[in-house]
Amino acid sequence: MEGVDNWTTQLRKGVLELCILNIIGHRRIYGYDIVKHLRDVDTLVVREGTIYPILSRLRRDGLLRASLEESSEGPARKYYELTRRGEQVLVEMNGYWDVLTRGIHDLRKGGR
Repeated sequence: MEGVDNWTTQLRKGVLELCILNIIGHRRIYGYDIVKHLRDVDTLVVREGTIYPILSRLRRDGLLRASLEESSEGPARKYYELTRRGEQVLVEMNGYWDVLTRGIHDLRKGGR
């Protein structure tokens, strides 16, 4: 259904940044590993070309820092970690997400 397809695409785009920050919030991680974690969530439909521009923007915005490290398995890898500001923003975003999803859940159950 066309209307639903557009809605799900927009919803996925909207939550992708939150998902990326949550993955990086657990540990220092390199780009392709982030992609692999996101691919575990079937409904996200993630491509590498989508993730790297978001990582670059989050870095420019001061939420992430990146470092290049040599790898025994091939070319050097760029590792990402949250900055202090990134940690604060993630707490705020997760808080907002929790309130939003609770509100939606209540509406679906006929409350409010």
